[in-house]
Amino acid sequence: MTDAQHTDALHSELLDLAREAARRAGALLRDGRPADLAVAATKSSPIDVVTEMDIAAEKLITGFLSEHRPEDGFLGEEGASSEGSSGVRWVIDPLDGTVNYLYGLPTWSVSIAAEQDGETVVGVVEIPMRGETHSAVAGRGAWATGAWEGERALACRPAPPLDQALVSTGFNYVSEVRAHQAEVAHRLIPLVRDIRRGGSAAVDLCDLAAGRLDGYYERGLNAWDIAAGDLIAREAGALTGGRPAERPGRALTVAATPGVFEPLQRLLEDFGAWHD
Repeated sequence: MTDAQHTDALHSELLDLAREAARRAGALLRDGRPADLAVAATKSSPIDVVTEMDIAAEKLITGFLSEHRPEDGFLGEEGASSEGSSGVRWVIDPLDGTVNYLYGLPTWSVSIAAEQDGETVVGVVEIPMRGETHSAVAGRGAWATGAWEGERALACRPAPPLDQALVSTGFNYVSEVRAHQAEVAHRLIPLVRDIRRGGSAAVDLCDLAAGRLDGYYERGLNAWDIAAGDLIAREAGALTGGRPAERPGRALTVAATPGVFEPLQRLLEDFGAWHD
């Protein structure tokens, strides 16, 4: 087997494992959510239930992946952290969109990415309430399964002029930070078609990949929020980054169709979207 064949086989294995782990965690979260979470009788608060579900989903994912690949490392939102010895690390957000989940809104997801030697090579985002799974492998494209028949390749929309671009964003839950982010959005709204706020970074990035958005930006994201979605968006033809010449990260994440990306990134730099 050549090196290229070995790499393809490894990435296919990682993809299959990520898909199955995401499917299982999505089913756990969907089926395990109390019908009326706001008045869950046996818990001190609804937040406790969400936290427990979040942790249970991460344990399910890490347990499943460890069973099949015991030498891999982990980085998870709920505390999974290990170096591993294989060169592969899994970056996991077991429940992206926790407030949506708490309120019974459908826009939440399970996000699983696999890194090889520090570069993301596989990404899977499961969106249970939509019945959708979005996937990508580095250099092999992005695709999705859903209510439509079969699997379809993902491709972002042709770039419109910026003033016709539909752009999504997110806001921090710290009021002072949110106030500055609202000011940035206030300045941006007259310059684009409209703004959306979905509540899950992973879903927003998948929607960009699927042609449902023209752009997306947010400050304060962690690696597990964007690892899978960033790869899916890029493999669908989108451009991603942070501040000019930087990669996506906590300071700023920007993703958009080619043609929208640079003017959007430039405006966000001018508006100070990268600081609080």
